[in-house]
Amino acid sequence: MPDWSYHPLKKLLLNKLHAKTSREFLHKSMSTIASTPGGRSVIGFLGHMNPPRELQQNIYRTKFSSPIGLSGHIDPNMSGLNAFQELGFGFLEIGPIVLYGPSDKKEPKWEKGKLLFSNQQEKVPLKLVIKKLTRLNIRIPIIAKIDAQVTRNEWEIIVQHLTPYVDAFIGTPKQIHSYITTNRSQCLDRSFYMSFSPDELDNNNIQLKDLTQHSCIGGVVINAPRQTEGSYWYEATHANELLTKTIKRVKALFPELIVITSGGVETPEDAFSLVRAGTDLFMLTDGYVKAGPGLPKRIHERLLYEEVQPLNNQNWYWSFLFGLSILIGGIIALYFAITSIILPYDEAFIGLTKADILQVNPLILAFMSHDRMALAGTMISGGIIYIQLARHGIKYGMHWAKITFHSAAIIGFLGIFLFIGFGYFDWLHGLFWLVLLPIYYFSYREGKKIIDFPASSHGKNDRTWKLGLYGQLMFIILGFSIIVGGIVISIIGVTNVFITTDVSFLCMSPQMIDTLSNNLIPVIAHDRAGFGSALVSVGLLVLMLSLWGFRKGEHWIWNTLAIGALPAFIAGVGTHFYIGYTTFIHLLPVYFLIILYFTGLVLSYPFLKKK
Repeated sequence: MPDWSYHPLKKLLLNKLHAKTSREFLHKSMSTIASTPGGRSVIGFLGHMNPPRELQQNIYRTKFSSPIGLSGHIDPNMSGLNAFQELGFGFLEIGPIVLYGPSDKKEPKWEKGKLLFSNQQEKVPLKLVIKKLTRLNIRIPIIAKIDAQVTRNEWEIIVQHLTPYVDAFIGTPKQIHSYITTNRSQCLDRSFYMSFSPDELDNNNIQLKDLTQHSCIGGVVINAPRQTEGSYWYEATHANELLTKTIKRVKALFPELIVITSGGVETPEDAFSLVRAGTDLFMLTDGYVKAGPGLPKRIHERLLYEEVQPLNNQNWYWSFLFGLSILIGGIIALYFAITSIILPYDEAFIGLTKADILQVNPLILAFMSHDRMALAGTMISGGIIYIQLARHGIKYGMHWAKITFHSAAIIGFLGIFLFIGFGYFDWLHGLFWLVLLPIYYFSYREGKKIIDFPASSHGKNDRTWKLGLYGQLMFIILGFSIIVGGIVISIIGVTNVFITTDVSFLCMSPQMIDTLSNNLIPVIAHDRAGFGSALVSVGLLVLMLSLWGFRKGEHWIWNTLAIGALPAFIAGVGTHFYIGYTTFIHLLPVYFLIILYFTGLVLSYPFLKKK
C-alpha cells in the first residue's frame, strides 16, 4: 500500500477505526498479497521500494540491505511480517517476546493525532514467534527483542529456542550481563544489543564501558524519549532532536560502538539527522504509521542525495531517437488521417476507391478517419514521453526510467499482432516497425548497465507533499484507466469491431458494410486494434511514470505529463467533433480522463514544479 493510496484510505477509513483493527487490516491484507503467487511482484511494481546497493552494510557477519528497520511495537502480532520485507526495510524487530502470553495487555489507541502505547503493552509469546518464523520465508535479518520483565531462566529458554531463527537479540543491560557471565561460550552465536532510554544511558556510562568490552555485545539500542499520559506513553515532541544529541555523546565516548535507535523518525530529514550523528541502524515506530509505507523509500532517496556523487551521463541517444521516430510517425499518420484517410494499398485490399466509399456512405471514411487520428495522437503522446524518459531518466542512469521505457516499448511492438487479427496487414505499419526495430535494439543495449536509484533532497511531510500524493493518485488512475480502455478497444477490434454508438453514427449495420466489401471491416478492425494497442503502451508509460517518478522538484515529470497527454486528448476529442460523432455516452470515458488529467496537474504542481 504505497503512500498515494495509504493516506486517502487512512483519512477516509482507518482513522475512524480502532487502532488495532486498522493495524491488523493493513498488515494481514499486505501479507495476503505477498503470500499469493506473483504478489511480491505486484508490491514491487507499485512501490519500487528495493533498497539501493549504496546503503548496504555488514555488521557482525550479518548483511543489512538498508539501515532502516521496523520496530516490533508496530506489528506485535507479527501479522505483517511477510509483507514488510518487500517495503524497503533492511531488518525487522520482533517482540517484546515473553515465554508465555500475558493475561493483562492493552492495545494502542489513537488520541488527538497521537499513537499511544500502553504500559501493559502487547507482547508476543515464544510459541507464536517460532510458529511464524518457521512458516514464513524471511529473507532479511530478524532481531528479537526480549521483554524487560523476562527472568533469567526464561531468558535462557527464549534465546536457546530462537537462536536458529534470528540474527541478534535485544535486552536490558541487567538481562544481558546475567546471561553472558554464565554462558560465555554459547553467546558467540548471536550478537546482543543492550536497550537504553536516553535517561538510562546517562546513568550507565560506566556499566556500558565494561559491557562493551565483551565480544558478545554487539552494541546498544537507544529508544526515543517518551512522555506519559495516564497508563499510556508516546514519543516526546522533540524526540529526534534529543535522540541526536544522545547519539553524538555516545559516539564521542565509544566511536566503534554499533548504535541502533528506535523511534524519533517521522520524516526523511529526521532519519538523515540520526545517520549524520552516527547511528548505524534505526528502527521506525509511530512515525511510520503517520508518514506511510513509502517512508523507507523516501529515506533511502534522502540518504543517497548526500552520499552519492553526481553520475556521469549514460548513453541515451538511441532511446531519444526511438521516441523521436514514434513522434514523427505519429505526425505522418495524423497528416494521412486528415487528408487522404485511406492509402492506395488500402483501396486495393478493400476493392473500392475512396470515391466509391464516399458515394455509398461518406460516414464510413469519417469513421475510419476518427480511428486513425486517435491513433496518431496517441503515437505523438507516446513519442513525447519516450523522449522525456530518455533525456531526463535514462541519461542519468535511472533504473526506473529504463524499466518504464522498455516495458511500454515491448508492449507496443507486440501490438503488431493485433493489426493482423482480421487478416489485414498494413504494409506501412509493418515498414515502420522494421525501421524501429534496429533503433530499439541499440536503445535496449545502451540501457543494459543502468541500475542506479534516484536521490532526493526532500525531507518533510508537509502539505505540499500530501497534495502531491493526491495528484500522483490522479495520474495513476489515469494511466490505469488508459490501459483498461486500450485493452477493451483492442478486444473490440479483434471481435465485434463496432459498438452500438458506432452503428448509430454510421447508420449502417456491420452486415450492410460487409455487402459493400468483405475486406472493409478487416481494415476498420485493424485500425481499431492498433489504436487499442497504442493506448495500452501509452497507459503503461503514464502509469509507471506516475508510480515511480514523483519526487519533490522533479519539474520534468510534471512537464512530461502535462505536454505528453495533450496530443492524445486533443486528437481523441477533436476528431469526434471534427466528424460529428459527439454522442455523450461514447465520449464520457474521455471526459473522465480529462478531469483526472487536470486535477492531477493542479494538485501536483506545487510538489513537482516548485524547488
